[in-house]
Amino acid sequence: MTFVIRDASSEDGAACAAIYAPYVRDTSITFETEPPSATAMASRIAAAQERHAWLVLCEDGEVTGYAYGTEFKTRAAYAWSCEVSVYLTREHAPRSGAGRALYEALLPRLADRGFRTLLAGITLPNAASLGLHSALGFQPVGTLRRIGWKHGTWHDVAWMQRWVGDDSAPLPEPSST
Repeated sequence: MTFVIRDASSEDGAACAAIYAPYVRDTSITFETEPPSATAMASRIAAAQERHAWLVLCEDGEVTGYAYGTEFKTRAAYAWSCEVSVYLTREHAPRSGAGRALYEALLPRLADRGFRTLLAGITLPNAASLGLHSALGFQPVGTLRRIGWKHGTWHDVAWMQRWVGDDSAPLPEPSST
């Protein structure tokens, strides 16, 4: 399958909100409990594009997935770390290559912007997400037990991380260039 991946813009807010809403309403993959509006999603895209990145995957001109990097923590020492996420339409077949394609475009972009440690929080169970992140070189670093309450039960979150960039080079301040 051929994918077109491009930088997201605020005009993609409605499409990204539509992709995300079923995850919010019907799953514990995200701990949000109310789907964000198209306007709220457009604001998230704009904020991510200022310093991190937000990419969309298009098939036949339609946005069918997205991936982004966002701030991990606000303290200065975390400036070179960010959290990454990927979401696809629920109709996407597992192992279609769409999530991998998005991450393979996103991860080098984050490295080029100066980020070095990428983190992914994965609500368990989620074999597909664990498999995707493992296949892309993310390593498990721990599990937060019973950390989130959603849909009437407690959920664990596994954390995985991956180093990007050159370990021996001086780290530039992450930027939006």
